Amino acid sequence: MENLQSELDRAVEQGELPFVVATVANRDGVVFEGSAGSAANGRDAGMDTMFRIFSMTKAIGSTAAAILVDRGKLDPGEPVGNILPEWKELRVLEGLGDSGPILREPATEATVRHLATHTSGLEYEFWNADVAAYMEATEHPSVLAGTKSSLNYPLMTDPGTRWGYGPSTDWLGRVVEAVDGRRIDSFCTEEIFEPLGMTDTVFELSEAQTARLADVSIRGEDGTFGPMEIAPPPNPEVYGMGHALYSAPKDYIRFCQMVLNNGMHGGKQILGPAAMSLMMEDQMGGLSFEKMTSSSPLVSNVDMFGGAPTGHTFGFLQNRADVPGRRRAGSLGWAGVLNSHYWIDPSTGIAAVFMTQSLPFVEKPLLDFYGRFETAVHQQAS
Repeated sequence: MENLQSELDRAVEQGELPFVVATVANRDGVVFEGSAGSAANGRDAGMDTMFRIFSMTKAIGSTAAAILVDRGKLDPGEPVGNILPEWKELRVLEGLGDSGPILREPATEATVRHLATHTSGLEYEFWNADVAAYMEATEHPSVLAGTKSSLNYPLMTDPGTRWGYGPSTDWLGRVVEAVDGRRIDSFCTEEIFEPLGMTDTVFELSEAQTARLADVSIRGEDGTFGPMEIAPPPNPEVYGMGHALYSAPKDYIRFCQMVLNNGMHGGKQILGPAAMSLMMEDQMGGLSFEKMTSSSPLVSNVDMFGGAPTGHTFGFLQNRADVPGRRRAGSLGWAGVLNSHYWIDPSTGIAAVFMTQSLPFVEKPLLDFYGRFETAVHQQAS
């Protein structure tokens, strides 16, 4: 595994990343752990470094919903409005007029499956300039406000008609709460984190975990990294399952291994056959993932595989074809906006996680490292 460590060292030495922690596992256990650089002033990065994982939270939210599907308590085809009546108040944005937003009734009903596959019609302002314009015109708060009202974005398309990346999983977390009765933080802790031994995956940091939290950096115009402050809101009215979690690489790889092992890890069955089918099989209903074009300087355009076709399961982006020299068709993955990334390749039986805390999201230097690292992992697994 020396090649993997050398790629971590190279990435930090060349300024592609401010620091990095990575781990690789197969179905039997962890086969690589490595790190390079300082996670904070005077503190080396390591496997127990704490990270704001932002959208890596989404797979956990989908897992929570899939657990309820397993138990016969939730139907993926159920209209969201039947569970959360406030969803019925959302309208489709047609434009902005002189007197304000132009809104219409949606032509289709959003289902739980639409929430899980990002086809509900909701989109973030970072990826859709029309949403950003709406938020500016109406002073609508960001989802990072942590309030229920902050989730009431207008729909940009009719549900089930297009991929659109937004706060759908935040609504999915609220579905879990409504069906199960527990708050989503309690549900995830009791049903996912504790059984998997994910002791450093939390909604609120302890004092000891705060002492291990990495700093955030943003690349300046001169190409070097400088400090940046961004984090999920503490003790919010509602924990958004699109962004709310903190975790450590040693924890998240356990979650990935659970998926590799058909819903089980460490003798604990988290997901059964029905749920695993949802998580492993395309749920897009004929739609495809669409290239995400940035409307914010904090993020870059998302096209990580050179146009290779991708879809979405109930919990993950899924490759529909082999990526030469890298992951195989059927592989699962996603990322957090501060450049924490993972993938799960059932064909090779390999999962990997690498994390840093930097912006812009998926900028070219990061993608250059990603390609080299994944290629090296694939070579080791072959």
